[in-house]
Amino acid sequence: MLSSIVSLSLIGFVSASVLFVASKKFKVYEDPKIDQVEKLLPGANCGGCGFAGCRNFAEAVVKAGKLEGLNCPVGGSAMMIEVGKVIGIEVLASEPLIAVLRCNGTKANAVAKINYDGASNCVVAHALFSGESGCPNGCVGLGDCVKVCQFDALYMDEQTGLPVVDEEKCVACGACVKACPRCLYELRPKGPNGTRVYVACMNTQKGVVAKKNCNVACIACMKCVKVTDSKSVSVTNQLSYIDTNVNAREHGPALIGCCPTGAILGVKIAGIKSVKSESNS
Repeated sequence: MLSSIVSLSLIGFVSASVLFVASKKFKVYEDPKIDQVEKLLPGANCGGCGFAGCRNFAEAVVKAGKLEGLNCPVGGSAMMIEVGKVIGIEVLASEPLIAVLRCNGTKANAVAKINYDGASNCVVAHALFSGESGCPNGCVGLGDCVKVCQFDALYMDEQTGLPVVDEEKCVACGACVKACPRCLYELRPKGPNGTRVYVACMNTQKGVVAKKNCNVACIACMKCVKVTDSKSVSVTNQLSYIDTNVNAREHGPALIGCCPTGAILGVKIAGIKSVKSESNS
């Protein structure tokens, strides 16, 4: 009986000693700054930063010791400045971003030629056909982007058939960008006082075909390139693109006014009519 107790005690002592040595030898040091950074983060775990969750992002920030290529769009510029203080670097304020839908193929602009009767899923519909209007690049209007938005910043407009971005709620997490099978969303700077200008079209078909499928399609006429001296306005693969660094207040009125189809839209650029709207009025 006594030998059994001694044996068990010895085994217990040896096991404890082995575990103690192993814990010291294989101990993983975790920088306390990780916890500090994580506490500053919003805890949304939305993946907008490119990591699986806020904890993973915090670990990456502390390990890197810098913020180049690392950003939490949900927390915004003010929060990233505080994160910079934790890791000992100065962070300059950055311009807030917002999700922009580069499609204006509403029910009125892109009239349906067929009726889709299938799975209510954009990915499936995109794989099956070009779209009810025939535009292979336009929004299919089934709301995958709305479903993935964790911030209630997107909703479907029944009248237009297109999703609408709520500027007050959008945090530019990028979930809608990843969800759209036709890559119609872009994260663009909100612009001074929310002023911005962009091409609301992704149709790469030639002008005549594009216009048959959507009244406000870009026809690559090059007028937007010629109307400004900015090299940030270009036409590639039958499609115009206005770079995010274009001064919307300075060039916006001319860009919107020159577009013959109304493919260029402006936010908070008042009193400007497109060529198309003037000719129809």
